[in-house]
Amino acid sequence: MDIIVCVKHVPETAEADIRIDSTGKSIEKTGLVFDINEWDDYAVEEAVRIKEKLGGTVTVITVGSEDADSTLRKCLARGADKAIRVTDPKLEGSDGYAIAKVLSKVIKDLPHDLILTGAQAGDDGYAVVGPALAQLLGIPHATLVKKIEFKNGTAVVNRELEGGLEEIVEVKLPAVLTIQTGINEPRYVSIMGIRKAMKKEIKVLSLADIGLSENEVGEAGSWIRIEKMYIPPVEKQAEFVKGSPDEVAAKIAELLKARGLV
Repeated sequence: MDIIVCVKHVPETAEADIRIDSTGKSIEKTGLVFDINEWDDYAVEEAVRIKEKLGGTVTVITVGSEDADSTLRKCLARGADKAIRVTDPKLEGSDGYAIAKVLSKVIKDLPHDLILTGAQAGDDGYAVVGPALAQLLGIPHATLVKKIEFKNGTAVVNRELEGGLEEIVEVKLPAVLTIQTGINEPRYVSIMGIRKAMKKEIKVLSLADIGLSENEVGEAGSWIRIEKMYIPPVEKQAEFVKGSPDEVAAKIAELLKARGLV
């Protein structure tokens, strides 16, 4: 089975001090640590597990600068066979739809039985690349996938719904599946895997190579345009109550009464 996984190189911002850059449309990335998007990490692991079980190949694709090679190397070390990076200054400002156009142009000429993406990206949270990619390629898709099995040319998948519910659907292959966290436990990358990954080629493509013009990407080719980005103001501060258990309990009771909660 030939599997393609679309991955993204994103900054880790959970515990970072975030600042808006001079353009007012992005964050200041200096000093931030970048790594593979969390959801994509699970997608790569699932692809490698399927390859180990059924045979075939795993190709990882990203859109980004040379810095994103570290994420591709990580995927290669985990068990992916090939890596492709699409890069071009004109891609700046591309939203999820424009990125899906880029990916579709690359994927259409590659052998593929299954395409996996993360359910969403940790930086912009669009969650649109997978469904848009499926539409552009003219193949079916399923989102928020938590389990995958194969039967007679179809993928039988469990989709996560709200309220802890799951939906089981059959999707004819080839198809796009967006992977939810928790579908597996991503493996640690071995030293041997890292050494092998460093020797593998990363194929680099430009917009001209895939047949897209600058008007089809960037802000001109996007559905969504960021006008302004800002840090939400702090409106309330947490109050820490100190003292003995009796003193803390009395203080909490006073606060509850003062706010009309009891």
